Amino acid sequence: MNKCIAERRLLYSLKNSDKANEFVIRIGEPYLLNEGDVDFPIHEGAAGCSFEFEGFPEEINEEVHGADLLQALQFAVDVEPILKNKSKKYNIYYPTGEPYFDDESNT
Repeated sequence: MNKCIAERRLLYSLKNSDKANEFVIRIGEPYLLNEGDVDFPIHEGAAGCSFEFEGFPEEINEEVHGADLLQALQFAVDVEPILKNKSKKYNIYYPTGEPYFDDESNT
């Protein structure tokens, strides 16, 4: 990941477990793509942006692409669907211990 521009610290535990572990979501600085950076045609202004979940038991380190810097950043910060999917196997918490999702029973 290039320069980190934002991060969020959260906790996770396996369902039916009380042992909480910290992980960090990091968003990289968006960057302009050059020809050859990706294996598909790009236009001037196309951009990429990366994000990672450090400390999470399943490796999540992704790069997304957009029509411009703003769209690439927007795609990278949209981690809610990933967290929601992972909440089927893990409880996700704020560092205060409150559930990340309102509908999460944490059991």
